[in-house]
Amino acid sequence: MAFKQLAACLSAATLVFGAPAGAQTSEGTSVTAPTSPPTAEKREHSYTHHGITISDPYHWLKDPSYPTIDDEDVLDYVKAENAWFEARMEPQKQLVEDIYEEMKARIKEDDSTVPQKDGDFLYWTEFEEGAEYRKWYRKPVSGGEAQLILDENALAEGHDYFRLGAFSVSQNGRYLAYSTDTNGSERYTIVIKDLESGEMLADEIPGTRSGPTWVMGDKGIVYGTSTEQWRTHDATLHVIGTPVSDDVELYRETEEEGFGVSTGLSAQEDWLVIATGDNETSEVRLVRADDPTGEQILVSPRLKGREYDVDVRTVDGRGTIYVHTNDDHVNFRLAKASLDKPGEWATVIEGSDEFYLSGFELFKDFFVTEGRLRGLDQIQLRSYADANLVKPIAFSEASFSTGLSDNPEYNTDKLRLAYESMVTPDSVYDYHVASGELELLKQQEIPSGYDGALYQVERIEVAARDGTMVPVSIVSRKGREQGGPLHLYAYGAYGFAYPPNFSTTRLSLVDRGFAFAIAHIRGGDDLGRNWYLQGKLNERANTFNDFVDVAKALIDKGYTQQGKITASGGSAGGELMGVILNTNPELWGAVVAHVPFVDVLSTMLDKDLPLTPGEWPEWGNPIESKQAFAYILSYSPYDQVIAQDYPPLLVTAGLNDPRVTYWEPAKWVAKLRELKTDDNELLLKTNMGAGHGGKSGRFASIYEVAEEYAFILWQLGMAE
Repeated sequence: MAFKQLAACLSAATLVFGAPAGAQTSEGTSVTAPTSPPTAEKREHSYTHHGITISDPYHWLKDPSYPTIDDEDVLDYVKAENAWFEARMEPQKQLVEDIYEEMKARIKEDDSTVPQKDGDFLYWTEFEEGAEYRKWYRKPVSGGEAQLILDENALAEGHDYFRLGAFSVSQNGRYLAYSTDTNGSERYTIVIKDLESGEMLADEIPGTRSGPTWVMGDKGIVYGTSTEQWRTHDATLHVIGTPVSDDVELYRETEEEGFGVSTGLSAQEDWLVIATGDNETSEVRLVRADDPTGEQILVSPRLKGREYDVDVRTVDGRGTIYVHTNDDHVNFRLAKASLDKPGEWATVIEGSDEFYLSGFELFKDFFVTEGRLRGLDQIQLRSYADANLVKPIAFSEASFSTGLSDNPEYNTDKLRLAYESMVTPDSVYDYHVASGELELLKQQEIPSGYDGALYQVERIEVAARDGTMVPVSIVSRKGREQGGPLHLYAYGAYGFAYPPNFSTTRLSLVDRGFAFAIAHIRGGDDLGRNWYLQGKLNERANTFNDFVDVAKALIDKGYTQQGKITASGGSAGGELMGVILNTNPELWGAVVAHVPFVDVLSTMLDKDLPLTPGEWPEWGNPIESKQAFAYILSYSPYDQVIAQDYPPLLVTAGLNDPRVTYWEPAKWVAKLRELKTDDNELLLKTNMGAGHGGKSGRFASIYEVAEEYAFILWQLGMAE
């Protein structure tokens, strides 16, 4: 993704979650520390679908005025849980601080990215010592002084939460369009800065969720707005210097409520690509970027279950559409078509049972395919004349994560790559196409010291209960005793393959004798698209079973012991935590569930919630299908809480989270408090000014990881 057209995503903390010391005072809690956990009132509420009635006595925790949250009963309960969290964690505060200082010491505070050329400028970012956020710089390729073009720290000043959403420099380099979110709601405001004068233009577009994409020779931007349900159904053109009320809608999705619309530019930046779709179906339109209100080309009408994405290569005035699609093979193929017959796709690379083709990028003299072979990332250069002439970029480690990084220029003779493994810090390479040389430009520095030779990585396979072999990546200190503590992590949804990556925060567990394992369970696409399909809809139970079976296998193989294995997951991974707590509570020494999607049935029944219609292809539609209703009910963590012993549990939430609404973890914790038959710790921490990704800022986020690890160590009796 080009530096100057960066769509800043939620940080990795979204999936592996992690305020600096002194900033973690109570968020609206009482002054006097509580001596017992709060008890949520039960209020009669039930709903009936398909002849099945479900009692939901904690339904009242959903504020009826949501997304405004002002119900005093709701806020009082959330604050009471926060006060209980702080009271119980107070004796562990020094441990939290110690771990936080360890983690902070591994961060190079005055760090910067490797400059990358884009047009007439080199672009890069810097962190200053002690700063939570980045500064964005550029300087002319021909030489000259560095120019500060954006200071996130200044933008974040006065806000408890800040996130940069999009960052897009115009093609001529004069303007910067960017968007910000200051409360975690994921509704962004786009503004435009004149980089020559340093002045902010009057143009301001609130409530956006996608874009901006520069068009019309940098005279306009295309963006998408957020509906009340956090969906983007439009692609809208704003001409710089004109009132937002005059903006022109280029496309609106009217057929499918769950579809979302996004825009981007082709590799040569001559075509505006307008895409709409959900988790299983897509449709793409093309329109000239210099005439965005002109005639649009529909590449191919939507077909349920068919996904495709496109790019365009123009040579001697003739355009060819390249299409990445799963239409005739589950692991996708690459096809091409002419602009005048965009729906007639001729195969360029056939689909393969062995190689999972996850994406492609076009360059002037070659194109690149990315994917996975036997679960390992692959980057392959290919010839336009013969796509079967493959030039792979090889790495020597047995387990790693790699991919194309920031490659903004179409005409290039080198590729910027990102690389890491569970023992190799984040590394930036340039791959020189002609010679095949991999040039290491930068490797993540760890100021407090790091010796990769002290650690070992294993990649094993264990048999799930149906005989499927599930990969597991494990990192530990060399010489670690068998049977010691082990932390198991997984995500397992949406076809997201959780990589065997490097983590400086993880070292705080590993250096205390933990093994850290990543289970590459079904629901992700780690081993290809079928791996994903085998963990969604009516096969969702495979995801949960894989995780439990991996845990049992790690115990059987001597890596750890029952009660010494801990687990964590966030969002859909938090749903996973909820299920394995219900089904196998005896296994776990402690569990951490971040913004957990645990009220699955109720959420999938509420089509007015932000993401529900778009989620039906992933989980099923219990409104229309009695079978889907019954299947979701059979595993929905909140609905399946029973009277039994549960292990120690830490749960986090974000009051402004539009993805997993705050009441899901709140209801779950309330029901667990009612029914669990043990005295183990149960804590809920709700960030009152944040969303799905937790606290913003690089230090604030690792403080939350320190809290998580301190909780785990405390519960395993390792707090000293």
